[in-house]
Formats: sequence, structure tokens, C-alpha cells
Amino acid sequence: MKFGILKSKIEDCLVESYRKDTLKRNMFVFEELVLKNKTLSTLYFLYDELSKNKGLNESIVNDYINESIVLFENTVSKVDKNDLKELNMWVDHIVSENRYEDIDNLFSSNVSTIEEKLKSKKTISENLKKSPEQEKEVIEVPLNSMVKIANDTIKTYIDGLNESEKKQLNVLLSTPDEKLNQKYDFLKEDVIEKLETLLSENEDSEVTQKINETINKLQTEGYDKINYFKLKQLRENL
Repeated sequence: MKFGILKSKIEDCLVESYRKDTLKRNMFVFEELVLKNKTLSTLYFLYDELSKNKGLNESIVNDYINESIVLFENTVSKVDKNDLKELNMWVDHIVSENRYEDIDNLFSSNVSTIEEKLKSKKTISENLKKSPEQEKEVIEVPLNSMVKIANDTIKTYIDGLNESEKKQLNVLLSTPDEKLNQKYDFLKEDVIEKLETLLSENEDSEVTQKINETINKLQTEGYDKINYFKLKQLRENL
């Protein structure tokens, strides 16, 4: 089983779902199929750890890799085929490049790929010895607050925000839901009212269609912090 290609598809699915405004639904599926599944979540985060630059000392890097192989073998033998089938069905439509091919090779039990396995092990070893890249001093948003997912899946979206937007999102994620929920309905009504005013003043059919679509979407959308953030941004741009 090449879990690397499956993990690549999951990551691309979540990033794509943000662009298509289906993130909430797909994050729920991710949580149910991966995060709440002990074996699959172990494999998922094991691949995460082996793909990072960790600054490991050369004296322990081989032990780290060997222990990872043991953990993989003990875990993969417990994977339920039905769980794996569900996961594959969820991301079957996603076409992705396998970003974890070296890790798949490392865990492969195919004797005919020993040479590839050794090359991949060397590549992984070199990466693990590299020091983590020093990030620039920017506003870091706590990704763990976003539906309890502890990885960089949504980092692509956040990296596209400017510093002011990151500050706003950072504050928003640390604000209690009770406080934001009270403001959400008022904010939604205000935005819909402004959109309806724009609609009455605009005669371009393409523009009016987009405005109507936005109004309909807002009317059916419920509260969460991401929706609140996007709604606030929309209001500021009207």
C-alpha cells in the first residue's frame, strides 16, 4: 500500500476544498476518517515527521529511521481494509503527485526495489539532518485551532493573506465562539443589505448573477470562525 500518494491526495483535497468553499464538510470527513482512526492517523503523522527537516544529529538519524520503520510495520498491519477503502473513495477524484515517494520506498517490502529503498533512505536521512528553515518574523496563525488539524494543509491559504489579515485571523481564532456568534447574524444582515443595494443599482447581468449567488450562499451559510472571517472581509470590501 502506497500511503504517500493517498496522503498527497488528502492534502490537495483539503486545499482545493478551501478554494471551493467546501472546507467545513471536507474537514469533517478528514476528522472522521483520519484523525479519529488510530491506525490511519498514526501513519499520517509518521509520514509528516519523516518528511520534515528536524536537525537530527547524525549519530541518531539511523535509529530514528529504523524506529519509524518498526512503527510503520506494526501500524500498517492493523489497518482495516474498509477504512482504507472509504478514504480512497473520498479522494478518488483528486489527481496528485506523490510528494512522499521516498517514504513509500523506505517502507516498501518489495525485494526488487532494494536499490530504490536505499536511495530513498539516504535522501530521508539527509533531510532529517537538515536544520528547520528559519521563518521570517511574520504573524503566525495557530493552525491547531482550525478543526484540530495539526499540519500545514491550510498553510497555503494563510500564506496568501497579508500581515493585517493574518493579525485579524489570529485574533479571531482566539476569540470565544459565544462572542462571535452574537455578532455573526448582525454582520450577515448588514452584508446582505449592502449586496441588495448593489444589486438594485447594477444592470450588468453577469455582475447581478454573482451578487445573487453570494446572497443565496450567505442566507444558507451557518456560523463558524472561517465563515465569520470571510464575511468580515467581504463587508470591508463592499
